[in-house]
Amino acid sequence: DIIIVGDQDRVKEVSRHFDSIEFKTNKREFVTHTGYIGKKRLTVLSTGIGTDNIDIVFNELDALVNIDLETRLAKTSLKSLNIIRIGTSGSLQKDIPIDSILLSSHGLGLDGLMNFYQVMNTAEEEEILKKINTQVELPLTPSLTAASQDLLNLFKGEDLHYGITLTSTGFYGPQGRTLRLKPSIDNFIEDLSKLHFGAHRVTNLEMETSGIYGLGRLLGHKCLSVNAILANRQALTFSKDPKAIVEKAILLTLEKLA
Repeated sequence: DIIIVGDQDRVKEVSRHFDSIEFKTNKREFVTHTGYIGKKRLTVLSTGIGTDNIDIVFNELDALVNIDLETRLAKTSLKSLNIIRIGTSGSLQKDIPIDSILLSSHGLGLDGLMNFYQVMNTAEEEEILKKINTQVELPLTPSLTAASQDLLNLFKGEDLHYGITLTSTGFYGPQGRTLRLKPSIDNFIEDLSKLHFGAHRVTNLEMETSGIYGLGRLLGHKCLSVNAILANRQALTFSKDPKAIVEKAILLTLEKLA
């Protein structure tokens, strides 16, 4: 069971809840603590921002458990990891308020990473992608991958929100923010937030989930993204105590895993 966080400083905010820590290491933005809650062994690892870093983290986590590092060949018996992201996010729907927690049912990627892999979509994912591509002008080919249903079932709760998480390749133009540069497509994020696909809709915006879900699917790992909502882009409201909702997401994750 591995918890991943973007912020290096969030690693110690997770591991301080461990009963004991057996191992610590760090390299650039990648900080790792492994320890125990009771008899449950957990690792928390920072990824830094963006799916480019997710590409590094997921391929190397998988190599640690599924490649013989002496022969450099894949093992005959492969291991599946549970990988849970605890991250911050902005809501695109007025009814998903700040200081709430949202579980990503799918990761919708506008980051480009999965275009470099042989993707295997389900029929539902293909149908949603078809509707997106015919109804909204996008700057690049999107990807879409669902969360692990097993982890969604483990985490489900009445006070949680659910929805499709939009993963962008940057913080400003790719998320519809303007300082001095004009975006290539006007209002495409607002347009995406208005789309409904049966029970699904685009609910929030961040920078890692689509890569986590896409690579996790291909490598055979179970993944879930737990989002602490710090801003509501429709209501223009912002959390006054972001540390509190992040801590709530941490405690929820540790409770479910331990």
